[in-house]
Amino acid sequence: MAFGTRIRTYFEGKWHEGNLPIMGAADHGTWQGTLIFDGARAFEGVTPDLGLHCERALRSASVMGLEAPLSAPQIEAIALEGLAAYAPDTPVYIRPMMWSRGALSGMIAPDPATTAFALCLEDLPMADPEADLSLTVSPFLRPHPLAAMTEAKAGGLYANNGRILREAQMRGFHNALSMDFEGNVAETASTNVFAVKDGVVFTPVPNGTFLNGITRQRIIALLRADGVEVHEATMTVAEFETADEIFLTGNANKLLPVTRFEERALGHGPVARRARALYWDYAHATRRAAE
Repeated sequence: MAFGTRIRTYFEGKWHEGNLPIMGAADHGTWQGTLIFDGARAFEGVTPDLGLHCERALRSASVMGLEAPLSAPQIEAIALEGLAAYAPDTPVYIRPMMWSRGALSGMIAPDPATTAFALCLEDLPMADPEADLSLTVSPFLRPHPLAAMTEAKAGGLYANNGRILREAQMRGFHNALSMDFEGNVAETASTNVFAVKDGVVFTPVPNGTFLNGITRQRIIALLRADGVEVHEATMTVAEFETADEIFLTGNANKLLPVTRFEERALGHGPVARRARALYWDYAHATRRAAE
């Protein structure tokens, strides 16, 4: 499914306009689910941490048993080349992808030598940070790291994320906290999550059940450099039930405050506003440094 109105896809050495078909019916990735991807953002003329997203795509490919045909700098250069076709202030979602076309004997294990690569750009607006955002608790769990490739940003993992999101939306919420296999909070269906209590920030410590997001890491570093106390810890739902603020971080929208947790209203708190301002300053500072 395409989300943007203008899509550009780099595949087999050149750019194509539109939602280009890139996988065949017999591609191993199509029917055995070996596709990995990453997501980066261009907005307001900046592409914060694009190189880190490209590096993570390579790590995901390795976890999946794929052999990346390009280096991270090469992927970054392709993305920047493609972005030149958009107006500088256009918000664009940047998605490098890799999957196997062939398999080793037995048909299930991917043949790393057959790894294919594509990079898709879609003009995609960012969510309004002042809009309402409600959060509930999902009955569904994150997979155990011994039962799924949770260290990869793998397309196959997102079926469970979609189930979490769909169930929450059927109950009238925008998103949901999901638990790990021990009943502790992992993340939401689509983002990392933070809680604020008495000015101190808490976020679930990565334990292998969810990705330690690049935007998550950047926000933690920026807050700490700004003098804010941030703790990565094992967290329960109860800590979110009593939080002064809750906010979400992820590549698609960077940072969004939660305005309702279950039936409890939350405001647009000062810590989330400060964190978002710090991130925007950082993003634009990277452009100035490049110039």
